[in-house]
Amino acid sequence: MSSYGPMRLPTARSDMFLDSTRNSRNAVAPLTKESCATGDPSRKISGGRFFARNMQSAFFRFYAELNDLLPLHHRFRTFAHPCDGQSTVKDLIESLGVPHTEVDLVLVNGESVDFSRRVQPGDRVSVYPVFESIDISQVARVRPEPLRQTRFVLDSHLGRLAAYLRALGFDTRYENHSPDEELARISRGEHRILLTRDAGLLKRSAVTHGHLMRETSPRLQLAEVVERFDLRRSVALFSRCLRCNTALDPIAKESIAARLPDRTRNLYTEFLTCQTCGRIYWKGSHYARMQKMIAEILNLVTM
Repeated sequence: MSSYGPMRLPTARSDMFLDSTRNSRNAVAPLTKESCATGDPSRKISGGRFFARNMQSAFFRFYAELNDLLPLHHRFRTFAHPCDGQSTVKDLIESLGVPHTEVDLVLVNGESVDFSRRVQPGDRVSVYPVFESIDISQVARVRPEPLRQTRFVLDSHLGRLAAYLRALGFDTRYENHSPDEELARISRGEHRILLTRDAGLLKRSAVTHGHLMRETSPRLQLAEVVERFDLRRSVALFSRCLRCNTALDPIAKESIAARLPDRTRNLYTEFLTCQTCGRIYWKGSHYARMQKMIAEILNLVTM
């Protein structure tokens, strides 16, 4: 997941676009006549339907994994969408089912724009997902300011993922009863990335950093997050309390000896403790099992 120099933007003149397959989403390929509408609204597009010349529409094309979030008849093709000239890029993209947090670059008529740009009839809008191996920071207008620290807040359906992220040492806030409004507030107020499987939650304007989880298995979800945010080199195994998220501190064996089982007291010399809940950690058999499991999960992540 290394970064390269700034890419040459795909424009209406250069006729380039991202490959639409998940496994090569940062590749570029020639744009064909069949994959993009011309400036003539009467062109035959999107499943063979014709649009009248006087219809007030803009023309949209979503790339790579963003197509997973669209209705089937809009995927991997250019299609017309009603446009009143007042709606913003963000409003129209989200009305089609794609949260703004999933978008890294928007081109309108070949020029990079931000989410506040009002879409006009006849505009051609190209919407791109997060770039993983191309640096577009100099041209992107929708990407929020990067967070100084990678911290998360998770919705109530991702409890196991929260434990796994804490095991990797990432500051992860999780409560199984937080309403959507509270999650959005925490994400914005504490500068945390909001992880959820609820696309509607990520469409809230208060949410600037988030990710819509695709996987359903907690282990695959962990691999998804590590890959999406390039976290592999930031892992600090078992440095945070799995129960309450507090960073662990070393503690002298003598000060906790009375609290330890006899076998643990005889076999181990190094201990960590959580200052919030008082839980004690040591590198026993459970540690070895979790270490093996996490190594297997990290091996799923593309280098």
